[in-house]
Amino acid sequence: MNAGITANSEHSAQKIDSSRPMSCSMDDTLAWFRQVFCNDGTLRIRVIENDHGERIRCAVVYVDGMIDRELIQSGVMRPVMAYEFTDGDMGNPARLMELVRTRVITISDVTVSEQLDELIGAVVSGKTVFLLDGYAGSLTINAQSWETRSIEEPMTEKAVRGPRDGFNESLLTNLTLIRRRVQNSDLKFVFTDIGTRTKTQTCICYMESLASPDILKELQGRLARVEIDHLLDTGYLAELIRDEPYSPFEMIGSTERPDSVVGKIMEGRFAVLIEGSPFALTLPYVFVENFQASEDYYISYFFASFNRLLRVLGAFLSISIPAGYLALVTYSQEMVPTLLLLSIASARMSVPFPTVVEAVLMLTIFEILREAGARIPNSIGQAVSIVGALVLGQAAVDARIVSAPMVIVVGLTGITTLLNPRLTGPLIIVRMILLLSAFLFGIFGYFFGLLGLVIHLMSLRSFGVPYMLGVGSIRPQDIKDTAIRAPWWDMYLRPAVIGARNMKRKDSAKRGRR
Repeated sequence: MNAGITANSEHSAQKIDSSRPMSCSMDDTLAWFRQVFCNDGTLRIRVIENDHGERIRCAVVYVDGMIDRELIQSGVMRPVMAYEFTDGDMGNPARLMELVRTRVITISDVTVSEQLDELIGAVVSGKTVFLLDGYAGSLTINAQSWETRSIEEPMTEKAVRGPRDGFNESLLTNLTLIRRRVQNSDLKFVFTDIGTRTKTQTCICYMESLASPDILKELQGRLARVEIDHLLDTGYLAELIRDEPYSPFEMIGSTERPDSVVGKIMEGRFAVLIEGSPFALTLPYVFVENFQASEDYYISYFFASFNRLLRVLGAFLSISIPAGYLALVTYSQEMVPTLLLLSIASARMSVPFPTVVEAVLMLTIFEILREAGARIPNSIGQAVSIVGALVLGQAAVDARIVSAPMVIVVGLTGITTLLNPRLTGPLIIVRMILLLSAFLFGIFGYFFGLLGLVIHLMSLRSFGVPYMLGVGSIRPQDIKDTAIRAPWWDMYLRPAVIGARNMKRKDSAKRGRR
């Protein structure tokens, strides 16, 4: 039976030809709509007639749940039914349709369509198609409306000070949040559709006088080359258009905060948003952005710089503590103070596993608890993470499965990892690589691993921009918004390369603290 249904569906699909021109007969077009949307219970067709002329037959076609019914009734159906057309209008369908478009329909966004394939895209995207019997064409009316999540502060990027609004799943709402902050005609939105089946609306947002035309051309080319049948989130795009696909580090940034997006595009970067996703992509993306937060720009630059240095230190300790402990305890015991070495040795006396097994086991358990705490409901997630770590850690020490110093090492590693949520994935991978290097070659393996990490980071590029931009630069302006944040009156230039088209934030004559 399923094979028969499949065969019938394929046979019906072969008969549907959307490339042919529209028919003058409204009934033929409606029959074509019913054939295209066969077995789709959301399609709605409403045939209406004018109260003063029985020869004027019209129809509206839409998908239920994606339009504003009240707007269609008050702006289309009632005016068409009540308007008094003259006898001269009735004899000319083209003139009659133009009269309906310019004088009768009160909705602002109305376009003329004469191709059947355009009608399919309009209906499935939530627009309403208006048909007039006798006219080989239609009107596409934009009266989209559907339920969306309210604008609220992002859960993943909470800030003590700063705006409280965040993106939701509506592309138009997200673009409006950006436009509210940049009321300038220089702000550009370029739209395209991605996904052979979903036709997901995608928007590139940038400042025309600041953004690099070369990067824009490269971005548009990569989006045009994306071959995928469905696009549900910007994470799909980030993976498909990124540089260095095999690097664990993110080459494209993501955020739910409109103020963060505006801050990026005002530096000459680009933002990419799609319909149905609350996350915006920002590019080019550089390494130091992993340690930056939107709140850094709203508080004192002293405290913001201190917080950034803490994040940098946390990232370094997160990848170094397990490998350093393993290398010192296993190979370089002479570098450890005698009393501390005796304390570690006595704690490990009854532990059956070598240090490397201890470290891998405890780090894996910690990641399991972290993932469990993130996936289970919020009401019990935090309790499970904390209680689970305390209970399992104490039980493992009492059972002599692991030593107490290893519990301290893993605990410090986990806490320092939480300082940089954007780097959680890369830090886990780098930590394991350094741990393996320290296990094989001791303290030399650890340093060789760090050297390899630096070489890898220096070789990365994001849309032609060096990934380590601002790190080790000799230009003072290039380091004023990296691991530290300089005061606003001193950051009068945009980042080099990214803002090379227009480097000045303000005129040199107006520089300096007032």
